[in-house]
Amino acid sequence: MNLLLDLDGTLIDSMPGIRASCLAALDALGHAPDPEMDFRGLVGPPLPEVMRRLLRSYGDDRIDLAVTAYRAHYGESGMYLATVYPGVAETLEHLHRRGTRMFVATSKRTVFAAPIAHRLGLAEWLHGIYGTEPDGSLDHKADLIAALLRAERLATASAAMVGDRSHDIEGARTNGIRAIGALWGYGSRAELQAAGADVLLDHPLELAEVLA
Repeated sequence: MNLLLDLDGTLIDSMPGIRASCLAALDALGHAPDPEMDFRGLVGPPLPEVMRRLLRSYGDDRIDLAVTAYRAHYGESGMYLATVYPGVAETLEHLHRRGTRMFVATSKRTVFAAPIAHRLGLAEWLHGIYGTEPDGSLDHKADLIAALLRAERLATASAAMVGDRSHDIEGARTNGIRAIGALWGYGSRAELQAAGADVLLDHPLELAEVLA
């Protein structure tokens, strides 16, 4: 079995760092955001889309500048604020011992995703970490999943994607692999069902049973 795993909202709770870096980006562009703003719906999509949504209410279209400001702050401090969800480490270790090959497939830049996975002790269970790249060619989750499947020569019949947002599920379905929704993350049950998830899980420890 080959398992593709989203990072933010599936393996790690990265909300504190993402929120801090979003606020820093808005501040860098001269905006005074509400510090109590709800960022839950903004965790997971490609960063340019996140910045587009954030800037819309300010009538600001400087998306590239916002992305640059976000990444500068995230690289300095935001990336260090993530924590691993309860049950994730145990699940990855169990699946690894069972022979499951696991790969991260994240909309986060690889340059951030790889050190985060290593720092939090997740990399030892992973066969590869795939994220977005500077040229923007893998910004859409479906394209990223396709690239991973090609690079690792994975058969679609033996692969599944686990993620907490609609683009994870839609990306899996576009590529013809099983789509597993993670309800402990940032997406709602309604969002994941509407995207076409094959199964929804309430806790990471349920993964072993679903993949048995």
